[in-house]
Amino acid sequence: MAGEIPDLVAQERAGTGKGAARAARRAGMVPGVVYGGDAEPLSIQIPFNDLLKKLRAGRFLATLWNLKVEGHEDVRVICRGVQRDVVKDLPTHLDLMRLRRTSRVNLHIPVEFINEDKAPGLKKGGVLTVVRADVDLNVLAGDIPDHITVDLEGLNIGDTITISSVTLPEGVKPVIERDFVIANITAPSGLRSAEDEAEGEGDEEGGEE
Repeated sequence: MAGEIPDLVAQERAGTGKGAARAARRAGMVPGVVYGGDAEPLSIQIPFNDLLKKLRAGRFLATLWNLKVEGHEDVRVICRGVQRDVVKDLPTHLDLMRLRRTSRVNLHIPVEFINEDKAPGLKKGGVLTVVRADVDLNVLAGDIPDHITVDLEGLNIGDTITISSVTLPEGVKPVIERDFVIANITAPSGLRSAEDEAEGEGDEEGGEE
């Protein structure tokens, strides 16, 4: 199951409204608000550089965070929106939503492939082509898997792995309803080129007839 949930460290922000938000930005902070979870909204601010680093790392809106605010109990939150400057594209405000352990949330969960040495298709020189390195899953906030596992044992060239062929942890379900592709095993480029040439020659012979 999930490892340690990453911390998001913030400070409580004095005052509300545009004036307080502007003061926070002048101080090198990004203002925000935490809401939901049967508690009153909490005005916060996060150091600009810390937030920008996390945003540039990717998946900020799809990550469950452990929000730490001095004077308040730690709480699990997910970001529901980041407002940005229309010219500089830099963060100017964020909205965080509190989650209970029993809350369900959509998150991107990494895919881990195992038993590559037991896949006949790969032994023959086939290539594992990963279509999705992570998948969008609906999970419980209190029981988030580190990853989902795709077993490659017995797979041959031409085989496709879809989400329906993967055993998901209990309580986890895909957000996308269709049976989407996660990966497939394709023929090596040399073999594909030879097959293409053979098909081309066959077409030419057919044309001569």
